[in-house]
Amino acid sequence: MTQPAWLEIQRGEAPLLVSIPHTGLELAGLDDHFVSPWLARRDADWWIEKLYDFATDLGATVVRTSISRSVIDVNRDPSGVSLYPGQATTELCPTTTFDGEPLYKSGQEPNADDVAGRRKNYFEPYHAALEAEIARLRGRHAKIVLYDCHSIRSVIPRLFEGKLPLFNLGTNSGKSTDPVLEKQVADIMAATGRPSVVNGRFKGGWITRHHGKPEDGVHALQMELSCRGYMLEPEGKVDPANWPSRYDPDFAAPMRETLTAILTTALNWAKA
Repeated sequence: MTQPAWLEIQRGEAPLLVSIPHTGLELAGLDDHFVSPWLARRDADWWIEKLYDFATDLGATVVRTSISRSVIDVNRDPSGVSLYPGQATTELCPTTTFDGEPLYKSGQEPNADDVAGRRKNYFEPYHAALEAEIARLRGRHAKIVLYDCHSIRSVIPRLFEGKLPLFNLGTNSGKSTDPVLEKQVADIMAATGRPSVVNGRFKGGWITRHHGKPEDGVHALQMELSCRGYMLEPEGKVDPANWPSRYDPDFAAPMRETLTAILTTALNWAKA
């Protein structure tokens, strides 16, 4: 099967698979359906592909989609069931922003057929790619690490109270990985002296929960970063004039150094 143009796969041979599901900006021809293209892209995980571009130097395999999460979120349960019951979140095909604003013009919201089509065209190929790379790497290694990359604005009252820690490690409450690896990563976060948490507000999305199978040698971690840790995040409400701020390699360097240590540690653990 021909690989879709929106799906990027960079193959390595190391026992490390990096998933980048939310940096996509393509709106799949739906620009006129949204309230505005900027609003449809606002909640992207900005510059994460740049922040982690060292992963291929480690021999990691990287899978990324260029389709916006506002079209379909490949980190949600495809059945539509909430991964965080009782807490505010967005749907498989979101109809609101993180802040609760309508994403679509009135009458342009996706119907059941639209959602089914997007699942077939974007969601299923993304996860098929992850499954294929997991199988390929497991054929070479006794165990592998699936590392799912995310970021979010530091203050979003609808989703969480106060200011989010800089590092938010999710392992589905310990179900998606070996506790030794979880502790090694947690220790690196703690050693920075910067705010961090394990299985706090973000315990891991569908990618971590569905593909993380320690009993089968697949150990999944989700890392949710607060944007202020690697980019100049405005205080207060963001708008088209101030968001997203540009990627500044110098400003991002300290967090990138920590992430390099985390991925290197995960890689060494998988090889041990």
